[in-house]
Amino acid sequence: MPRYFTIGETADYFGVSVDTIRRWESEGRITSQRTKGGHRRFLASALAEIEEEERNEKPTLCYARVSTRDKKDDLERQANTLVAYCENKGWQVELIKDIGSGLNYKKRGLNKLIDKILKEEVSRLIITDKDRLLRFGSELIFSLCSHYQLDMD
Repeated sequence: MPRYFTIGETADYFGVSVDTIRRWESEGRITSQRTKGGHRRFLASALAEIEEEERNEKPTLCYARVSTRDKKDDLERQANTLVAYCENKGWQVELIKDIGSGLNYKKRGLNKLIDKILKEEVSRLIITDKDRLLRFGSELIFSLCSHYQLDMD
């Protein structure tokens, strides 16, 4: 008997939100069957095929930042956590590390991140905390990700 996943289980499987699964379905990237009650059910074997296709997609961009050089241990901890998370999901990873104030918009890594988003070179952005992007204004980066339909974790 075939195995089916709920929308929540499917979101966990791909490491994305339930809203992303709904968007993927409306875009035709993923298909579901409906129960009598109207709930979505996703065929497990179809999800495995989609996951394999995703592995061949654009890399996942991980961004780690600390404010000063004396916090370099924390930078490495962030980087290791992000990379391990992505590798566990089977995603191709590109890591950007930055040292600089969260108030500084001219950091090399932040500008590289924005450039990659604008050039549509990545499939998703992963951070440990929204303050790692910018102290104020991380919503601008989130808006860019939304506009270019990048997944966020």
